[in-house]
Amino acid sequence: MIKWIGAFMGYYFFRFPGAMMGFFIGGIIDNYKNNSKSVFQTRFSSSQTGKLQLNLLALAATVIKADGQVKTQELQFVRNFFIANYGSDQAAIIFETFNEQIKKEVQNISDLAILFVERSTYETRLQVLHFLFGVGNADGNVSSSELDKINQIAYALGIRTSDFDSIKAMFIKDTGSSYKVLEILPSASNDEVKKAYREMAKRYHPDKLQSKDPALIKGAQEKFQEVQKAYETIQKERNL
Repeated sequence: MIKWIGAFMGYYFFRFPGAMMGFFIGGIIDNYKNNSKSVFQTRFSSSQTGKLQLNLLALAATVIKADGQVKTQELQFVRNFFIANYGSDQAAIIFETFNEQIKKEVQNISDLAILFVERSTYETRLQVLHFLFGVGNADGNVSSSELDKINQIAYALGIRTSDFDSIKAMFIKDTGSSYKVLEILPSASNDEVKKAYREMAKRYHPDKLQSKDPALIKGAQEKFQEVQKAYETIQKERNL
């Protein structure tokens, strides 16, 4: 498969000579992958973290393809995310399957989500949702089709509607976004605002995650900061 991708890319940049070279190099890579496939599968079959990472990539691919376009910004966001949090070597291993996920016509969201439901905490699933919104927003806008797909994934992950709306408000800003982040109405009293902030800050505090995974910890920190920003915005509006 890679040899044909190599041929196509080679032709795109260097026409016929590039196609021949791409086909040759791709064939070498294909042979290497076939010889090492069992090693790769064994490596991840014994690692729950590895399985979660692969499913996370598959969910990201589902969001990327939601609007019928595979945008460079979104692909790069996912790649940078894994390199920054897991290192270039492990990210390279994980990304051996990413192109396959992108090319698949249909992804079974329920099958991808069940691993997170069965083997991770609710707080971890909130981090997954936060990451997927980041993927959709990588090009500066979460399209309606991407939002619909993320909503489907959130449902499969068992995310409560209030938590979905809260994280959504961190990426899609509109009137009352700060209140949505804190999961309250603009008509809430000052005491209710303070109570909501304490509850949300506690829910999204990185220590609550109970995980050593750097990517999940980073996501929790980002959401925790968004909760603080939302509260500070309301404080300024109300002169609290």
